[in-house]
Amino acid sequence: MRRRWIVVPLALLLGAAVAGCTDDGDPTPPRPSSTAAVPRANLTLGVWGSKQETDAYRGVVDTYNAYHRDQARVKVKTYGTHGDLTAALDSGDVPDVFLISRGDLADITDRKLNQPLGDLLDDRDVDFGDGYSRPALEAFAGDRQLQCMPYGISPMVIYYNPKLVDFQAMADRGLDVPTIDYEDLTKKPSWSFDQFQTAAEYASRPRKGIAGFYIAPTLRGLEPFIYSAGGQVYDDEDAPTSLAFSSGDTKAALEQVLPLLRDPKLTLSADQLSEKTPLEWFREGRLGMIAGFRDLVPELRPTGTLDFDVMPMPVVDSAATVGDLTGVCIARQTKNVSAAADFLVDFISTESVSAVAAAGYLVPANTDVAFSDAFLQVGRAPVHSGVYNNSIKSMRIPPLVSDFAKLEDAVAEPIEELMTVEVPDLDAITEQIDLASQAVLAPLDDSASASPDG
Repeated sequence: MRRRWIVVPLALLLGAAVAGCTDDGDPTPPRPSSTAAVPRANLTLGVWGSKQETDAYRGVVDTYNAYHRDQARVKVKTYGTHGDLTAALDSGDVPDVFLISRGDLADITDRKLNQPLGDLLDDRDVDFGDGYSRPALEAFAGDRQLQCMPYGISPMVIYYNPKLVDFQAMADRGLDVPTIDYEDLTKKPSWSFDQFQTAAEYASRPRKGIAGFYIAPTLRGLEPFIYSAGGQVYDDEDAPTSLAFSSGDTKAALEQVLPLLRDPKLTLSADQLSEKTPLEWFREGRLGMIAGFRDLVPELRPTGTLDFDVMPMPVVDSAATVGDLTGVCIARQTKNVSAAADFLVDFISTESVSAVAAAGYLVPANTDVAFSDAFLQVGRAPVHSGVYNNSIKSMRIPPLVSDFAKLEDAVAEPIEELMTVEVPDLDAITEQIDLASQAVLAPLDDSASASPDG
C-alpha cells in the first residue's frame, strides 16, 4: 500500500535550505528507512479522546501494522483526556510517538521530551510541498526547528441553530443579516458583530427559557473578541510577562464587546448554567448560538432532532479567532528513532489523516485532507464545514506559555466578573487581571524578591 506523503516546506518556515529533492525538481518517491535487517521494533502511540476518536487512531495503526509487517509493530495507548496524557508524560511514561496540544510545546521542549523532526523527515526523502498552513507550521516550531508535526488545527467558530437563528426569516423582516450561500458552499460566509447581536436578539426568548448565545467567561472565550476589536491579549507576542487587559487598546476593545457579551437578556442565566451545561442547552434547542471547536460536531450529530450549522467568529473591526492545535511528536528517549520516524511519516500521510478526519473530530492541518470530502463531509451537518478552513487564516497564534491552564486559573475570577457583572469597574478589574497573570508569566525569583537586608 503506497502512502502519499506531503509534509511541511521547512525552508519557508525556518529560513534554511531543505534537502530531499532531485536536481530537476521532480518529487523523489518516499523511501522509508528499512528495519528489515534488525529485529522488529515495538512502538507505542499515545493519543487521547473519546472512544470514537481513539478508535479512528487505532484503525490507522491497525492498517499500518498490516501493511508493514517487516517494520515496527505499533500499539496504541489511549488516554481519556488530554490531561491524562500529560500526567503520563509528567510521570515519565512517554510513548515513542505521542500527540500534544500546542499549549504543551514549551513544557515538552524545555524538559527535552521530544526530538526535532527536520532531519528525520529529510532523511526519508519525504516530498516537501505546500501541504500545511503557515499558522500550523509556526505553531510547532521552536529554536528554528520543527519540533513536532502539525496534526489538527481547529479554529473557534460559532455554532448556531437555524430554527432559532433563521437568517431568511430575519431578512424578510428587514433585519441586517449575513449573506449565506446554500448552493455554492465554497463561498465564505462572514458577519459583523452588529449582525451577531441582531441574531442573538432574534433568537432570545426569555419567557420560553431560550437564550440567544453563550460565550464562555474565560480568557480563551474573550480572546477572539479582543483581537477582532483591535486589542491585544499579551504585552509581548514572543515572550510575554503579563496580559495586556489594562492597556488602552484592550480596554477600548472590551468597552465595545462587553455590553453584548454580558447582556443577561441574551445569554444563559446563572440558574440555567447551574441546571445544565451550555452544550446541553444547545443540543436541546434552547440556545441559539455557542462558540466552540470542531470536536463538538460528533456530540451534536446524534441528537436526531437538532439542526446546526457554523459561522466564523463575528467581526468587530477585523477577522480574528483562536484555535485548538495538536501536533505529533517523537520521544527523545525512544529506543527506535528510525522506526518511530517511519511510523510518524505514515501517520501524517493523506490516507491516514483522512481516516481519522472521517470520525468528525479533526480539522486536519494537512490541507489536502482539509479540502477533501473526508473532512468536509458534504450532506452532513454542519453544511458549511468550509468555515473551519477559512477561519484558519484569521487565527491568532498565542505565544508559548509554559502552563496555559495555570494562567487561565490565575485570571479566571476577575475575567468571569468582567463578563457577568452588568457594570464592572473596568479599570480595577483589568489591572487585577494583568497583575494575576504576572505571577504565572513572570514569577519573581525568591532571591530577587528578598530584601537587601535579608
